[in-house]
Amino acid sequence: MTAILEATNLEASYGLTKVLHGVDFQVEEGGITTILGANGAGKTTMLRSVCSMVKTSGSLRFAGEEISNKATEEIVQLGIGHVPDGRGTFTEMSVEENLHLGAYTRKDKDAVQFDMERVFGYFPVLKERLHQQAGTLSGGEQQMLAIGRALMLRPKLLLLDEPSFGLAPLIVQEIFRIMAAINKDEGVSILLVEQNASMALNLADQAYLLETGDIVRSGPAKEIREDDAVRRSYLGY
Repeated sequence: MTAILEATNLEASYGLTKVLHGVDFQVEEGGITTILGANGAGKTTMLRSVCSMVKTSGSLRFAGEEISNKATEEIVQLGIGHVPDGRGTFTEMSVEENLHLGAYTRKDKDAVQFDMERVFGYFPVLKERLHQQAGTLSGGEQQMLAIGRALMLRPKLLLLDEPSFGLAPLIVQEIFRIMAAINKDEGVSILLVEQNASMALNLADQAYLLETGDIVRSGPAKEIREDDAVRRSYLGY
């Protein structure tokens, strides 16, 4: 399959502190790739690197185009949606305002309402809470809103950072089910950072294990899931 996102010798740093040490990874078009590792391994930095939110060197190509020197807004306009850790919900705004904000770069305004209904198809509770202040939603509802807002961009690639964090198991199962549906029904490629290794490996096609800024193992998610040594050493289950 063709890679929609490809990183080569990617380094990232915060000031003088280097976090990624020349990693190579890719996301196949229409596929789901997960990045696993302990806290502090550099997983979130990998997603921020794609969005030009941190200083990087090396190559990042999206749909065949070099994006490593582009501004964050330009990367968004290319079709990369980012759901950050902590959800990034605009708590003082309504659900409806949050969703419209996700479509702010789009020119096809007539199609925005259609896509709003499409989001409600995945997350019916958001339609029920349409005029409610986002900060009053439950944690699970805020995560749904964050994903819904990213979908309003009509992304080709969706970056998800710890979507299960702080949520009840049943809500996590529902969100993962919806992510699988978005990938299957709409062909949206997904790059997923997740602490719940078992669920991430069940969802993903490909997986990378990150340890202190270096990739120590990569391959089909099924193979990594079934490797007892990897499970004991890196995944904790």
